Amino acid sequence: MELPCRYQNLGCHDIFPYHTKLKHEQNCRFRPYNCPYAGSECSIMCDIPTLMAHLKNDHKVDVHDGFTFNHRYVKSNPHEVENATWMLTVFNCFGKHFCLHFEAFLLGTAPVYMTFLRFLGDEKEAKKFRYSLEVGGNSRKLTWQGIPRSIRESHRKVRDSQDGLIIQRNLALYFSGGDKQQLKLRITGRIWKEE
Repeated sequence: MELPCRYQNLGCHDIFPYHTKLKHEQNCRFRPYNCPYAGSECSIMCDIPTLMAHLKNDHKVDVHDGFTFNHRYVKSNPHEVENATWMLTVFNCFGKHFCLHFEAFLLGTAPVYMTFLRFLGDEKEAKKFRYSLEVGGNSRKLTWQGIPRSIRESHRKVRDSQDGLIIQRNLALYFSGGDKQQLKLRITGRIWKEE
């Protein structure tokens, strides 16, 4: 007995014998994406165009065109480190979408800030891109270069793998001017396509 893929309405027109249908559906390129907005436990699952509208309209996420960025993160009390996402920004470049995450959390008992990039698409396509991040101040800087992770992987999985730029709180405060009263970090970066 042959059955259509459950994502037929999203564009998959393949038909499979029952015993291979489930395996295909786990990796079908038409399966919907989970919302990448961390911290809200958003249950939306949809295609990328619908997801982009959802992020802009429902989560009020900033969307920018371009492959370079320069963001400033300010927090009046940097000693309050909760497991909370601070910021999600989406970039449109190369005809694709990328999510820049920035957050504060405890790594063991150490308060840290972390920023990383995720790709709105599948892992295979994400591997075609690279990104770099830089943070600094007081004549010093930290840099990170990596491959964006697909939003097929959960935000928590990416964060817990520490696949991004991690800044210890004391260093972040030093970059902020050293008075330890306010966090003022400038994150710069760029995205490029690997040939």
